[in-house]
Amino acid sequence: MKKNNGSSTLPASPYIVWSTLFIVIPLIIIVFFSFTQETASGYSFTLENFKRVLNSQYVSVFRRSLVLAFQSTVLCLILGYPVAYLISKMKSNRRNILIMLFIVPMWMNFLLRTYAWLPILGKNGVINNFLSAIGLNTINILYTDAAVLLGMVYNFLPFMILPIYTVLIKMDNSLIDAAADLGANKRQIFTRVIFPLSMPGVITGITMVFMPAVSTFVISRLLGGGQYMLLGNLIETQFTTMGDWNFGSALAIFMMIIILISMAIMNKFEGTESMEGGK
Repeated sequence: MKKNNGSSTLPASPYIVWSTLFIVIPLIIIVFFSFTQETASGYSFTLENFKRVLNSQYVSVFRRSLVLAFQSTVLCLILGYPVAYLISKMKSNRRNILIMLFIVPMWMNFLLRTYAWLPILGKNGVINNFLSAIGLNTINILYTDAAVLLGMVYNFLPFMILPIYTVLIKMDNSLIDAAADLGANKRQIFTRVIFPLSMPGVITGITMVFMPAVSTFVISRLLGGGQYMLLGNLIETQFTTMGDWNFGSALAIFMMIIILISMAIMNKFEGTESMEGGK
């Protein structure tokens, strides 16, 4: 029995070491810096860093970050669900090819994918050249909220499609057939059977899109032109430019709290949907 217990716990050792080195220890360091302030004699405990987080000049940064993250999540859901649904209804060989087309761009570096939009949205970019060629006025998209939102949707859309697609292809088609036999039309089948059963994928997709969207800084820096700051940009600036690790750590803790609250709400909503589905 002892040998079995020892052999069963041994494979978990590398994961424990990895989690300790790259999750637990960095988190402890962030928490330490957020509650301390450097003095001549060392570090002293303080709550001043968190008081600065609640300063009015940073409230607009939080608001803009949350609004853009929410908008990008909603757009990804509106675009991603129909795509995932249509792909799930195709033959296996065709849907595998389409899913691969969504996955392949994710193999490319995130920074390069975002840089690719600069010559497309620029003043002399592909879109404006096309508009000029057909005799229409050019539009200013780059360095606006619309450009940042477009970059978020482009980069995070696969994170919405894949979870929903995974749930849809595993759905029991006999439930759909039963609903049709009972007289339900296509709209009723979708709203009362397909969509409720796909909620786990929807919740997972929302979580996977909202978390990186609220913390991104590359997209807003490149496509937003640095004209305004999001929460991710503010944290990056504190660590790389200002050298204020204490305030940057407090901002990181605040962002983590926002993400954890969002995840808790999503998990609670998913649990409610599961209970209703069980009934």
